[in-house]
Amino acid sequence: MKVFLPPTSYEYATVHKVQAAEVTTASDVLAVEEPLEIRVGYGASGQREHRTLSITMRTPGHDFELAAGFLLTEGIIRNRQELHGVIYCPDVEKEEERENVVRAELAPTATPDLPRLERHFYTSSSCGVCGKTSIEAVNAATCPVLPTDGPYVSSALIHELPARQRAAQALFEQTGGLHAAALFSPTGELLLLREDVGRHNALDKVIGAALLQEWLPLHQHMVLVSGRASFELVQKAAVAGIPILAAVGAPSSLAVSAARSFGMTVCGFVRQNRYNVYCHEWRLQDLQPSAPDSE
Repeated sequence: MKVFLPPTSYEYATVHKVQAAEVTTASDVLAVEEPLEIRVGYGASGQREHRTLSITMRTPGHDFELAAGFLLTEGIIRNRQELHGVIYCPDVEKEEERENVVRAELAPTATPDLPRLERHFYTSSSCGVCGKTSIEAVNAATCPVLPTDGPYVSSALIHELPARQRAAQALFEQTGGLHAAALFSPTGELLLLREDVGRHNALDKVIGAALLQEWLPLHQHMVLVSGRASFELVQKAAVAGIPILAAVGAPSSLAVSAARSFGMTVCGFVRQNRYNVYCHEWRLQDLQPSAPDSE
């Protein structure tokens, strides 16, 4: 099946390919990275205020989902009812920037945390919003309690997730330069997949899509992220109520500490038919570790 990609998400470049001593000219496909400004409107009718909340480097596409997911995972909104909608902002100075500025309109009854709104974020595509140094700060953002009665998934199923994710990564196949986040059911059915130059953006897009479809909390789901599992990704998954986070790369120490606190199962190095389980392994069925080798 041919997959048609948004034309704004990639562009072509002429490159010189070097193989041993041979040099050839060819066309290559690049993943686009552009800034997205997220503005927010809030307040009672007739007393609305608008301000810039974030500027993030992202791959164009699914911008409304990205904004919705960011608002949720950063604690600006708590549920779908507090978000009226997201639009491309019509009052930008330059026409060419219009699709790089979105405005999220909060419900008049929403009561956003004003100190959070006053904080201007700059989110880099490589690391996400930086500066959180303690799990307590995230607990204060009202992360939901993750379920303690499941879901229970087959430990063997975790091995299959990367191949299912990669098969759906149309833009990665073209460019080789994108991260992905994929939402799965406990039986391994791929429900949502989003790609972006930033790991945190890809996950925000998935969470934003689920929020807009009113699927939250995602207590019966698991997510696979490309690359490493950072504290930011664990925090975002916890806000969405995701109890199982698997990553192709390694988790950080703070990510594991946070996951233990939230009650989240974390699997790392999920590739080449192997993975490590770092905490809350009880959600993985038929997991029977052997005794360590004696010295």
